[in-house]
Amino acid sequence: MDFLCILCQLLLYLQDVCSNWEDWWTYDGISGPTFWGLLNPEWSLCNKGRRQSPIDIDPKLLLFDPFLRSVHVDKLSVSGTIRNTGHSIIFEVDTTTEVAKINITGGPLSYKYRFHEIHVHYGRVDNRGSEHSIGRYYFPGELQIIGYNSDLYPNVTEAVKAHTNQGLVGISVMVQSGNLSNAELRILTNQLDNIRYRGMKAHIGHLSVRELLPDTDFYVTYEGSTTLPGCYETVTWVVMNKPIYITKQQLYSLRKLKQGDETRTKAPLADNYRPAQPVNHRVLRTNIDFRREHGRSCPTMYQNRFYKANSSLWNTGS
Repeated sequence: MDFLCILCQLLLYLQDVCSNWEDWWTYDGISGPTFWGLLNPEWSLCNKGRRQSPIDIDPKLLLFDPFLRSVHVDKLSVSGTIRNTGHSIIFEVDTTTEVAKINITGGPLSYKYRFHEIHVHYGRVDNRGSEHSIGRYYFPGELQIIGYNSDLYPNVTEAVKAHTNQGLVGISVMVQSGNLSNAELRILTNQLDNIRYRGMKAHIGHLSVRELLPDTDFYVTYEGSTTLPGCYETVTWVVMNKPIYITKQQLYSLRKLKQGDETRTKAPLADNYRPAQPVNHRVLRTNIDFRREHGRSCPTMYQNRFYKANSSLWNTGS
């Protein structure tokens, strides 16, 4: 404990020299997730919060909620910028008045949420990379579609620090390795050669967020947090019950990306996921009624495994 205290004091001292907190956290080592709450007092929820994300979704804990509706995402294309932050790959929508606004409604949401950005998490190998997991099964990657409550807040900055769990929505889409990629995902990965190092960015003219979602109305939802510092507990998470697919070549391109700029460390950007956090008696609701058949099941998961209630993965029809 004495060593940890000295280490934390040293880190806090060093941070006083640097005004940019983004330079002070990583996904491993002494500035990794275990220490996020110590790096910055404003990030204390990362260590002390009780509704943290991501989580492992245990099929045995799911509660069927017959009042959950389908999630609706506007069928519009938007423009924006994809960039390498040194921690993740983020697509951020253009916010000029000429650009269409995508709204996210329905599902467990009581308000209208405006799409803001997409975070891409992935691993160096295929058996890890997603932040959320299903029965301790991890996917090679995960897309997180983030929107803010535009009924209550003027922008994402105010929504993320809201004193309620209705500030943000996060739609989690698992990414599975396959022979044919999701078409909209290809639009994102086609720009990877242009953002190989930290700080690099590229413009994308047309992207349909709706087409990034898998072909299913089924999902699990819970109240959680942002998965980056400061781990604000303002997110309603919606974890979709099917993956989208990515090719091995696209994964290879992702794994070539670097954390540093062209003159600094060449450490891979991959493995940019936060470990699963305790559920702490939170309710995990789903619109999948396990008492009823939904028609013929579609093979959607690795090695044709399904999501299935009271098993290692839970199942729904196509």
